[in-house]
Amino acid sequence: MNAVTEFLTRQWQNFLDVARQFSFKDAIDVIIVTLLLYGVIKLVRETRAGQLVKGIFLLVVLYLISSYFELMMLGAILRSFFQFALIVVVILFQPEIRKALEQIGRNKVGLSLASVVGAVDRDAGRAETLGAIDSVVDAVGILQQMRMGALIVFERQSKLGEIAATGTIVEAAPSAQLIANIFFNKAPLHDGAMILRDGKVYAAGCILPLTASEFVDAELGTRHRAALGMSEESDAVVVVVSEETTQVSIAVGGRLNRDLGRVELSGQLEQLLLSERSGQSGGGKGLLGRLGRHGASGKEE
Repeated sequence: MNAVTEFLTRQWQNFLDVARQFSFKDAIDVIIVTLLLYGVIKLVRETRAGQLVKGIFLLVVLYLISSYFELMMLGAILRSFFQFALIVVVILFQPEIRKALEQIGRNKVGLSLASVVGAVDRDAGRAETLGAIDSVVDAVGILQQMRMGALIVFERQSKLGEIAATGTIVEAAPSAQLIANIFFNKAPLHDGAMILRDGKVYAAGCILPLTASEFVDAELGTRHRAALGMSEESDAVVVVVSEETTQVSIAVGGRLNRDLGRVELSGQLEQLLLSERSGQSGGGKGLLGRLGRHGASGKEE
């Protein structure tokens, strides 16, 4: 009993010694590290990276066991693995690291600096964006009547040059007729995505990455999975028109808001695209909280 009391007293004394030496600089250090750890956990949660983290944790446990029981061969193999751990982590988590760096580049500071630099062109850009939104909404109405699918990507802060290179560069002023003609099911570029940049039709017939999420409803088709994948890997706003049901959806931030009417589509696009030009970070962050999860049921193309 005395030994336990002495141990607790000693530990309490050590804690007090550390607390006395704890400064404001140490508090800042702890807060930053905590935020970084929270960001890493949030990034890998509900993705394939989460499974990789579990595998790495298991290897660490095996290494500790091999050291305790002096398992020479297993310990040597794991030591060799951990010598190149940094390179292995970069290779395994390349998509997540890229996504995190893109999110850092789109933070409030970066957007504020961009808004200051581009203040002169803000009104002109707003008018072009409004015109593009009106053209897309009108084109969606035409496509619904003709029961034709579409995949329309509004580029925002993340540049989509690599995606545009998979299709055909158009660089044309948007109009409902042009957009509807591109997605006409006999047209050469209909089986792909259209990218709008700075209020203009930049490219068409583009190939989008499919979502990597394991929690997407199995009933969702390729078109909606591509929209989700694009919204997961960038800050783009993606409009999807289902060829099967003629439903209209918006994918943004890895979420899918489905079955939108004309007024809802126009309103959400304006909030997501124009609020960014007013200097708000993320373009409609408040709206994201109201968007439905992408695991909605119902077969779509």
